[in-house]
Amino acid sequence: MATFSSVARQHVLQAIEEYDRRGGEDFLAVYGFAPQGEWTLTHEGKVYDLPAVVGVAHRFATGRLATSDDLAGSLASAAAIMRKRGFDVTQPGGGPVAAPVRAKRAPQRSAPAAKPRKSSAEPERVAPVCPTCHMTLAAMGNCDYCS
Repeated sequence: MATFSSVARQHVLQAIEEYDRRGGEDFLAVYGFAPQGEWTLTHEGKVYDLPAVVGVAHRFATGRLATSDDLAGSLASAAAIMRKRGFDVTQPGGGPVAAPVRAKRAPQRSAPAAKPRKSSAEPERVAPVCPTCHMTLAAMGNCDYCS
């Protein structure tokens, strides 16, 4: 099972750009995804196959394609992460994906002063990308694949 926390908005946009460039059927065929319309991602008025876009975005983020087998059973968590990245996601049944509900914690006594949280309005940090292979660059700024 793949985790999707490393997939940034920029990786999803790269996958969408490739989807548009190749066309839906070719994009799905190249990466081995079967067409399905239950889970969708909408961006700029266009509808995309969520598992395929997430799988390819995972490739841009980590260097490894998340296959349909990797996504089985984890589409709801992947969809929630895509919502956090600012995308509209629809789940089976046609409704939008609901935001995850978290249980409230009881207040702690003598808790240390809490640090202010990052505002959700702040833009996500854009990771540097290799201009040749479009993989996320390592901390040193060198591409592990092209150098």
